[in-house]
Amino acid sequence: MPTFSKVSHISFSARDAERSATWWRQVFGMKDLDQVRGDGWRAILLIHPATATIIEFQQHDANRGEVFDPARTGFDHMGFKVDDPAELDVWQRHFEEHGVTFTPVVHHDYGSVLTFKDPDGIQFEMFYRAGHP
Repeated sequence: MPTFSKVSHISFSARDAERSATWWRQVFGMKDLDQVRGDGWRAILLIHPATATIIEFQQHDANRGEVFDPARTGFDHMGFKVDDPAELDVWQRHFEEHGVTFTPVVHHDYGSVLTFKDPDGIQFEMFYRAGHP
């Protein structure tokens, strides 16, 4: 079976790529990596320097401006692992300070989760589970 070495990037369709990129710069300290254009779309790529996580925000000319809905077929959410459950409380305070829409930390049998949304309503989570790779 072929293999791959790591995730290269994740790309999201956004109503306003610059608005989304600005939010991620402010909330997560992401840095500009590249801007690209194609036929009917443009994109902004950001990188999180400490983890080399790359997120791309594509703005399609045909975008109808609808809000993200995790109940529809497609993307549900993306999780960011934290190494200590106390980090979830730190992130929660950070989200409060930046006006981020979030659900307070919840502890489940499978792990602890802090769910939040970006400006397009796309759902993300900070996640802790002991022994999680």
